[in-house]
Amino acid sequence: MKKIITLICAVLISISAPVFAKSVKIGMVIDDLRLERWQKDRDIFVNTAEKLGAKIYVQSANGNEQTQISQIENMISRGVDVLVIIPTNGEVLSNVIKEAKRDGIKVLAYDRLINNADIDFYLSFDNEKVGEMQAKALIAAKPTGRYFLMGGAPTDNNAKLFRQGQMNILQSKIDSGDIEVVGDQWVDSWLAENALKIMENALTANDNNIDVVVASNDSTAGGAIQALDAQGLAGKVIISGQDADLAAVRRIVDGTQTMTVYKPIVALAQRAAEIAVVLGNDDTPRVNSKLNNGMKDVDAWLLEPIAVDANNLKKTVIADGFHAEKDVYQ
Repeated sequence: MKKIITLICAVLISISAPVFAKSVKIGMVIDDLRLERWQKDRDIFVNTAEKLGAKIYVQSANGNEQTQISQIENMISRGVDVLVIIPTNGEVLSNVIKEAKRDGIKVLAYDRLINNADIDFYLSFDNEKVGEMQAKALIAAKPTGRYFLMGGAPTDNNAKLFRQGQMNILQSKIDSGDIEVVGDQWVDSWLAENALKIMENALTANDNNIDVVVASNDSTAGGAIQALDAQGLAGKVIISGQDADLAAVRRIVDGTQTMTVYKPIVALAQRAAEIAVVLGNDDTPRVNSKLNNGMKDVDAWLLEPIAVDANNLKKTVIADGFHAEKDVYQ
């Protein structure tokens, strides 16, 4: 009987497991591995794709769009089957993607849409909803006052979606006069050091009279909080974030950052690896959305983000194993 059960289980596993026709070669070209977020995505993606039998090549552009174009060309020369691109600038890749398509290479835009290009698939979160979550949390904490808007990289399509979501919530309060926008700047490359300088200048221009900073991710929030701390304002100014970086969730515990948006990147990166292997085998991945990138309606898979503050840290990022409790609560 045990032998029969074992045989049945083996058959069921073989039926349910994905079977791919070939070992797929994937070129993963990442915007900037200096950011903690992308290091996590890379590790999960590579681990999952290798388990599916794929060969992975990874390069980081360190925030330089010309470097990224050269790296994509290098991946094309290597003869990859699929390009997985986290774009530095989603507006400048149409020509190099034409080269990839001429060689029969499939293109997956990872977490950031590539505009006006013949991409095959887009995988991300509902990024407008991310911005809405940030704005709702800030208004709940400070419904009136002087707000400073700190956008992300102006070359990142997601940064524009975050801002759209933020304004979906903030605009009526701005129109009513409950919220006064005292500044609005975008942070090149999402870098904390750039956010630090912007926040220093904003505090000087406003005589330190800022109640809320609408920071679009945790890196920019970190730079802003460094400037606030120098003026004795850390923990007094309400500030948002995104990505649930370890430093950010520690700041939430300490009370210097109000919230972050957790995007379950384990699910994102694993799904991306599965989609890349499916594309590399000339199959069609499942979709749950379509987005127009200026050239075409692109097949997409969008996941749900989660707003995180001090009240639900343990139920979200810690429960998911995204961060260990001992690392968060030092």
